[in-house]
Amino acid sequence: MTLGLELGERPAAVVKTRLAVIDTDIHNFDVYDDPIFDQIFLNYLAPEWVDHHKMIGLRGHYGGTYPRAQPNAARTDSWPPSGRPPGTDLNFMREQLLDAWDMDYGILNPLAGVGSQVNREYGAQLARAINDYQIAEWLEHEPRLRASMVVNYEDAELAAEEIHRLGDHDGFVQVLLITRTEEPLGRRKYWKMYEAALEYDLPVGIHFGGGGSHPLTAGGWPSYYIEDHCGMPQAFQAQVASLVCEGVFEHFPELRVAIIEGGFAWFPSLAWRLDQSWQRLRAEVPYLKRAPSEYMQEHFWLSTQPMEEPRHQRHFEQLLEQMDGGSHLMFATDYPHWDFDSPDRALPATLPFETRRNIMAENARAFYKLP
Repeated sequence: MTLGLELGERPAAVVKTRLAVIDTDIHNFDVYDDPIFDQIFLNYLAPEWVDHHKMIGLRGHYGGTYPRAQPNAARTDSWPPSGRPPGTDLNFMREQLLDAWDMDYGILNPLAGVGSQVNREYGAQLARAINDYQIAEWLEHEPRLRASMVVNYEDAELAAEEIHRLGDHDGFVQVLLITRTEEPLGRRKYWKMYEAALEYDLPVGIHFGGGGSHPLTAGGWPSYYIEDHCGMPQAFQAQVASLVCEGVFEHFPELRVAIIEGGFAWFPSLAWRLDQSWQRLRAEVPYLKRAPSEYMQEHFWLSTQPMEEPRHQRHFEQLLEQMDGGSHLMFATDYPHWDFDSPDRALPATLPFETRRNIMAENARAFYKLP
């Protein structure tokens, strides 16, 4: 975890090595940003839904809110002079992130609370508004940015409609889901959404967050924010296991999935455990033609943020070895949040140049099929 530099200050490490940088997790919208939330939806929401939004507003299943000590979960230096919430001012983002680190590309992941809306049609309208906002205020003004398409993922038909509406737009590079869903993502209720994504060669990104109307940990409701925050990998592990064990990748062999802001140290141990159990329980899932670890290695990519920071560097190197040299890791900053990872400090400098080069940009370039 690292904090940013002063505005305009270019880090020496970036200048010396000139590693290309692709940031796979930039937040240009956050459900807790109430003023900008209303501003966006009054501009982009379908007219027949404006009164609903004004009268009812958001009614969804959410996880714990951000601590008051860190408003908007943002870096203290990320509040724009314009007065807009962190991450929502394009000019300030350019100055503080894209230009400061000379980035090739940045992937926008708006956190809009869409899939958690109990009114499914309203959630679909929110998704349309967020996506139109991204096109009009971000993609049309900054060629280095690409966007995640927000969909009402708890209703696969409505999600598919939005994918078909915008799937041909070059600015969208993945379909965005949140990891705490109402059901495990391998369930057939979600398959129509995956089918639509594949029609446009779009991967699926699963991001930190959500509530899913269930207790926030596998053992029940936590008492503290720190439990909620650090327990998020439980949800990611459940989603990986579900997607593999329910046969999603046998049915959709071209589907690619990004795990975003969920850590990655748990990934190899989950693969080992699934393989061991599959040896004894394969009769339960006869449609799986290969070991679970093979599906995991082929179909999943993971973002680096939050970066794993073991006390001894050799342990980090061993972790990369267990993950095929980090070939499916993609760099992310999590801008503008407080646990931002800066490009010059996220990876140990002692890693081989090719490894750092791939993690910082080339793995993401291949995954998102960027020039």
